[in-house]
Amino acid sequence: MVLSEEDKSNIRTTWSKISGDAAEYGAEALERMFLAYPTTKTYFPHFDVSHGSAQVKAHGKKVADALTNAVGHLDDLPGALSDLSDLHAHSLRVDPVNFKLLSHSLQVTLANHHPTEFTPEVHASMDKFLASVSTVLTSKYR
Repeated sequence: MVLSEEDKSNIRTTWSKISGDAAEYGAEALERMFLAYPTTKTYFPHFDVSHGSAQVKAHGKKVADALTNAVGHLDDLPGALSDLSDLHAHSLRVDPVNFKLLSHSLQVTLANHHPTEFTPEVHASMDKFLASVSTVLTSKYR
């Protein structure tokens, strides 16, 4: 999916406003995903997926760090996320559908915390961005 210059601007601006809380939002999005889609827990059998668990918080930070890296490399997402793609495809073998579910949960979380900033235009740009990230992370499954 191609991100327009407007999309890139929306993503950078929005991420700069939320980056200080990105780890918390990542953890909250994971919790939302586990609650809304209970079968996703099967890919985290070693996790305590209860609300506020240290493991969910730690993985939320990893999600946030990966997205921060991606925001910094909007013109080369495949290059920026190559190692993560390898990890998820070959070592962790996460079901590719989970990326879409986590993307949706992250957007709900962001809209909940930043309703004023999360305009329809920003929502569309973030949706395209997260879809692009998901595509890159699942590209090595093929």
